This record gives sequence, C-alpha cells and structure tokens, in this order.
Amino acid sequence: MIYRENGQFKSSYAADQQMLPIGQDRVFMVALLVFVFAVLPAVLGDYVFLSLLIPFLILTIAAIGLNLLVGYCGQISLGHAAFMAVGAYAAYNLVLRVPQLNFLLVLVLAGLVAAAVGLVFGIPSLRIKGLYLGVATLAAQFFIDWVFARVKWFTNYAHSGSVQTAPIEMFGWTIDSPVEKYVFLLSLLIVFTLIAKNLVRSHIGREWMAMRDMDVAAEVIGIRPVYAKLTAFAVSSFYCGIAGALWGFMHLGAWEPLAFNLTLSLNLLFMIIIGGMGSVLGCYFGAAFIVVLPIVLNQVPAWIGFPISTAMASHLEFMIFGALIVFFLVVEPNGLARLWAIGKEKLRLWPFPH
Repeated sequence: MIYRENGQFKSSYAADQQMLPIGQDRVFMVALLVFVFAVLPAVLGDYVFLSLLIPFLILTIAAIGLNLLVGYCGQISLGHAAFMAVGAYAAYNLVLRVPQLNFLLVLVLAGLVAAAVGLVFGIPSLRIKGLYLGVATLAAQFFIDWVFARVKWFTNYAHSGSVQTAPIEMFGWTIDSPVEKYVFLLSLLIVFTLIAKNLVRSHIGREWMAMRDMDVAAEVIGIRPVYAKLTAFAVSSFYCGIAGALWGFMHLGAWEPLAFNLTLSLNLLFMIIIGGMGSVLGCYFGAAFIVVLPIVLNQVPAWIGFPISTAMASHLEFMIFGALIVFFLVVEPNGLARLWAIGKEKLRLWPFPH
C-alpha cells in the first residue's frame, strides 16, 4: 500500500519525464546511495571489494556500453572485449609516456581512442547486419588480440608480453586500498549511468531505437543510418574503453593480451541477455549475476556439506549460463530487468487483482 502515485501530480513536461517520477523511487534511490557510499565501506572486508564489488562495478560500465549498441541500436557485437583492450593499453601507454596527465584525463583519452577504433570496425554495419555483423566484430576481436600480442611497442617492449601498472595518483590522492578503489569506481559508474540514461532519452537514443526496430522505416522518416550506427559504435566503444582501462588499472594491476579475450566478450553479451537488452538497469543485474555465480558455485556447496571440485564448478557455470540464456530468450527476452518492472507494477496495483 505504500507504493502508490496518489497525490503525486505533474504540472510540467520536465516533471513527467524525469528518470524517477514516483516519489518513493526517489527516496529509495537516496537511501541506496547512502547505503553503498557510507555503510558498505564500513562493514565489508577487502575480500568482498576485490572479488565482488570492484569487478561488478567495472563490468557494469562495459555492459552499459555494449547494451547501448546491441540493446538500443540493434547492432550485434561479439568482440567488445577488444575495445576494452584498446582502452587498457591506451591508458597504460598514456600513463607511461605522459606521466603528468591526470588519471581522469587518461580515462577520457583512452575512451576516445577506443571510440575511434570502434568507429573503424563499425563501418561494416553500414552494409551488413545480424550474423554477418557479428562475424565482422568477431574479426575485430582476433585482429586486436594479434596486434597487442605482436606489436611490442604497446607493451613497452616487455619480453613476457605482459604489462604492470603503478598505483593511481589523482589530485594528491593515491588510490590503492580496496575501499578507495570501490568509492572511485562507484562514483564513475553513477556518472556514466546518468549519461547513458539521458542519451537513450535524447534524440540520438530515439534514432538508435528506430534503427533497431526497423532500419528501412527509420531511413524513410529522415534518420541517417550512417550517423545513428556509427555514433552507437563510438559511444559503446568509449564506454568499453574506459571499462578496459579501469579493469587493467583497478582490478588486474598486471595483464597480458589474453586478459581481454573472446571469453570476456561473450560474458559481456551474456550480461545484457540475462539482465535485459535495452535496459540500463539490466546491465546491473547481468553484471551482478556474472560476478556472483562463480563464487556461489565454489562456496555454497561446501557450506551445505556437498563440496564440489573447481572443474565441476566451472562446468556448472557454463551449463547454468547456457540454460539461462535459452530461458530468457524464449520466456522473457527482456531479462531480469523486465521481471523487476513487472514486480513493481504488481506492487503498485496490490492488493487489487487488476
């Protein structure tokens, strides 16, 4: 009975179109922000931050980027981990060769480099779509993996092919503890979430969705396919480039080209399928599921007295991913985000049956 809109009147277009039009949602969001910023850092240990929260925050940024392309613009991609690699290596070389740059500027520049590469590999989308476009982006994955493994300049001529980063310093603040990394990443995620939400509500977001729903009809009403598709690739690659830089500097600390392989690309795709394509909130659900499931499969069986081997947990992980993808594609194509929306609608009508 407390989730009602009674008495909440909108007297302007701005009030009607705000992201959280219901007052209870705004109160819940404020409480949630206070909880994640003030309570969690005080009660959780380093293990939870390093193994759960930090990967979750970074992968959510990458999933939002991929969802802008696949879920909102309808352009399939099987190689977005390659753009994460571009962002990671761009940030590494910027920090190495121009050490006086602020890390926030390094992130933006790394994202722009990834966006430029994404534009190049997005050009085939102007002529092909569907499975053929997926194969073209898969080629981008293999090509970029080969470039970073063979061109030694990107790894500063390291014999092992791996690179290692130093602690991040920004405005006199050294970000090295798990809690500091968590707060920094959470702040970035909130900023990029707000940008994505406003992008999909703007004219460019409506152009992306028109191209997704029916590209021929969109072109007939005056939407330029070149502009819509390439901007989707650029923005998506920008997000993934920043996520790749954060993945390398904040999570891995040292990595080799195989750290951004095809498996990571497929995991990003699984996130938006399970979480919900065409939904920013679904990116949170999908990333949380991908991060939490392996840990649950490794820990919970031992807690209940049925320990399983690491190999069995890995096999179960793939089996569950496959089963859930088939389930959501058949039963609920809009994923966990749609189930969340249905639950909210039922709560707004409860206890009335209609």
